[in-house]
Amino acid sequence: MPSDLVIVANRLPVDRVTLPDGTPGWRRSPGGLVTAIEPVMRASNGSWIGWPGGSDAELEPFEDDGMHLVPVGLAACEIEEFYEGFSNATLWPLYHDLVAKPEFHREWWDSYVTVNRRFAERAAAESAEGATVWVHDYQLQLVPQMLRELRPDLRIGFYLHIPFPPPELFQQLPWRRQILEGLLGADLVGFQLPGAAANFVRLVRQRVGHKTHRDLVYLPDGRTVRAEAFPISIDAAGFQELAQTEAVTQRASAIREALGNPRRIFLGIDRLDYTKGIYARLRAFGELIRDGHFDVEDAVFVQVAVPSREQVEQYRILRDDIDRLVGRINGDFGRIGRPAISYLHSSYPREEMAALYRAADIMVVTPYRDGMNLVAKEYVACRYDDGGALVLSEFAGAAEELRQAWLVNPYDINGMKAALLEAHQADEKELTRRMKAMRRTISQHDVQAWADSFMSVLSETRGATHDKAVRPARRA
Repeated sequence: MPSDLVIVANRLPVDRVTLPDGTPGWRRSPGGLVTAIEPVMRASNGSWIGWPGGSDAELEPFEDDGMHLVPVGLAACEIEEFYEGFSNATLWPLYHDLVAKPEFHREWWDSYVTVNRRFAERAAAESAEGATVWVHDYQLQLVPQMLRELRPDLRIGFYLHIPFPPPELFQQLPWRRQILEGLLGADLVGFQLPGAAANFVRLVRQRVGHKTHRDLVYLPDGRTVRAEAFPISIDAAGFQELAQTEAVTQRASAIREALGNPRRIFLGIDRLDYTKGIYARLRAFGELIRDGHFDVEDAVFVQVAVPSREQVEQYRILRDDIDRLVGRINGDFGRIGRPAISYLHSSYPREEMAALYRAADIMVVTPYRDGMNLVAKEYVACRYDDGGALVLSEFAGAAEELRQAWLVNPYDINGMKAALLEAHQADEKELTRRMKAMRRTISQHDVQAWADSFMSVLSETRGATHDKAVRPARRA
């Protein structure tokens, strides 16, 4: 049955698992996006279109916990060219300020077009007359225009979860105009920060030639596209509730005890990615020990690095570099049973993450560039005691909201050392003041408010036309 609300994302909200009886099954993926959208989907006869992972043959649509899920298959060569190639070796570094050098290959672009068309065709087939379709993230930026051509009756929204780069970087992309036109198929294009929305509008004016005014783009066919910031968030109440459970409380105590009950536990939790600044933060911590500010008897750094894109050469190199750095710091400064850095290259369930947040005195989130970074918000949500400190990169989107964190430039090692030391030395009154303010922010702006805000603006945007005489174009 066609759906009134269709979510289109690179991945389905479930992961394939082997059940205890040995049969294949599905497990709900972690993350706030599912939490925010699930109630809307249930109320709107919704469907979720996405890749189920792997390169198996096409799977039939199925129901999981009341959600209608529509798998879109990828061949092995498409995983290599569309996903690992154009999405993650071209767009990802380009959109993250060239932290790594992007690669531009025509065959990758061809695969990107092919896969985007497959998603668009599936969305067109699943959508009821006049339905709302919400497309997500950088892997699917051509879908809005393709879908608009197939189904002009639809209300289409697009949301980019990662940063959108300034024009001088985006213009390196050989297919820059095609990407911009792809996004303009949407009625509403959402970004994490106002600066990203402004970058997009400016590029459309310069590279596509459409008239613009503030956050609006006027198309020749009379449609108006709105570009606006909608900072994403988390299920703050859910994380606080989890953090207060007896199991998480006991596990947090066990973690501290296993680490030797140090006076201060520093914590980093990241995907193992070159944009996250893991190497620089561990180097800064190692230098603080070397300089005599910390001692392994009273300070330890726990770094969780979740495995990511391990088939990509840059990621393998990064893992080797971090392995060597951790080994060198522990070899130089650690003692038997007391490493300076406890390094964990693994992924953990939500309950273990909450226990780590509860155990940690200082959370260190220092990406070189990040669309938002929800780990910072998760840490704040779990600190229901109003304790703990957050050291946060000023280049993470979360820095726009969590102004009471110790904000740092991750490229400035000395500045990062100073912030770590200041957070380490802060008194309880200062910590409480900062944490209370940050907790208030995330409780007021949770993931449900984010989804409601986007859907509300999208419902108002559809079908808008412009009056060129009343709303002149803003000139470059």
